[in-house]
Amino acid sequence: MNEMKKLNIALLAGGDSSEREIALKSAAQIEQAMDHSKYDITVVDVQGRNWTHTTGEGEVIAIDKNDFSITINGEHKAFDYALIIIHGTPGEDGKLQGYLDIMGVPYSSCGMASSVITFDKISTKRAVAGRVPVAREIFLTRNEEVSADEVVEQLGLPVFIKPNASGSSCGVTKVSKKEDIAAAIEYARSESDDVLIEEMISGREIGCGLMILGEKEYVFPLTEIVSKKDFFDYEAKYTSGMSDEITPAPIDEQSAEKIRQQAIEAYRLCRCSGVVRIDFILTPEGVPYMIEINTIPGMSAASIVPKQAATMGMSLGEMFDLVIADSLK
Repeated sequence: MNEMKKLNIALLAGGDSSEREIALKSAAQIEQAMDHSKYDITVVDVQGRNWTHTTGEGEVIAIDKNDFSITINGEHKAFDYALIIIHGTPGEDGKLQGYLDIMGVPYSSCGMASSVITFDKISTKRAVAGRVPVAREIFLTRNEEVSADEVVEQLGLPVFIKPNASGSSCGVTKVSKKEDIAAAIEYARSESDDVLIEEMISGREIGCGLMILGEKEYVFPLTEIVSKKDFFDYEAKYTSGMSDEITPAPIDEQSAEKIRQQAIEAYRLCRCSGVVRIDFILTPEGVPYMIEINTIPGMSAASIVPKQAATMGMSLGEMFDLVIADSLK
């Protein structure tokens, strides 16, 4: 019997956002975790228009985007599948998905429409409105202004001021004083034209990793994120010891079940696919408010979803086996 042909996978990593380094770490972790007897994996660093693979000998080879292939030592290899591990643009905002759709190459993440919606914070909120609780907001497009008085009158203090499209809490400020509002809006605009000003929901931050494959729902154990800073910002996320992540989250079963159900609802409303992490604030009254949807959550050793899967007894390799099998159907 002839040996099964291995699936040629391009593991797309890097990207053009401030989260580039995290994405490269995630990719290295996944490459290690996957079953190399089933998959032929090529790590591709995507940076702007340069898509390259660095061989074990240190040779840098460009990817041919005309047919999504690579030629190494004269051997031409067309990719059958793309595993997208790029946080931020172009992996999380739908751009890569559009290219792969045109090329007819299946991939591991949410589709293009879903990625566009979930990367844009206001679109995410509108997609789930009325079905999943979210914080009240003031939304400013590029040239819109709002006075500090109006912000305080509508939303109170403190407020969170954040870029509408950006990941890893870049450009986000928690504002407690009225006179700091204007500067925080400017700071958010350095990351994105459109700005979201949101009321602060007080409570505990809970992350819920999940994937829905066919009819089967996999909801991972919840994680409570206890930041040692004022909020879970970039430093708290990626500096060891700056936050405590407790899995499973020490919350009552009724609240946990509410979060799981709302995570499934948001996943379906935003038409997600693959592995996603949805973050909530659980108020003291036991109401979960959705904060955001990460359609390509971190997969490095320090990341939340791999720890959740491990708590459930599922390895990273097994998780991606399931995702790949489902998206190839």
